[in-house]
Amino acid sequence: MSYPSLATGILLAAGLGQRFDPSGRHSKLLALLPDGTPIAVAAARRLAAATANVIAVVRPGAETLAMRLNEAGCQVVYAPDALRGMGASLAAGIRASSNANRWIVALGDMPWIAPSTYEAVARALDADDASIVAPAYRGTRGHPVGFASRHYDALAALDGDAGARALFAHAPVRLLDIDDPAILRDVDTPADLAAAHHGR
Repeated sequence: MSYPSLATGILLAAGLGQRFDPSGRHSKLLALLPDGTPIAVAAARRLAAATANVIAVVRPGAETLAMRLNEAGCQVVYAPDALRGMGASLAAGIRASSNANRWIVALGDMPWIAPSTYEAVARALDADDASIVAPAYRGTRGHPVGFASRHYDALAALDGDAGARALFAHAPVRLLDIDDPAILRDVDTPADLAAAHHGR
């Protein structure tokens, strides 16, 4: 662990990834990065380096992904309502860690976020007055996002595809100016992954 935060990591890995493979036969989260690591496993490892433990949220039927994330040290939780959207998946992860005192939420398709970014979010979240913490690159907010325990009820009740967006409008948010463009970079299409293989 690069920084001994007591935060619980929540890795959201329950999406269908239909833009990556409309047929649904190939999981983008199991697609391999240039070093041979599955995308979601790389994201999980970086999150785990800055948190006490990681809960990975997957959709029912994603047994291979669940196995890989379990092997990477994650506690895997199935989100029965994952098809309803990211909000439902996040709520499943939050409810599975109701005893946590804070959370850092990351996305399974964002494997390039720098370890120093996770550490910066964890340190800011561990501050006594922290509410919501998020990194920003050149003025644009990205991931991962940290939430204090006071937001448990709101997070556990999320549904649909809006995620935790509503919380940002009603709670103080501390934005960290981070020199890490990867906080905005995900794997959405095969071209995104191909760019990584070609060093772009």
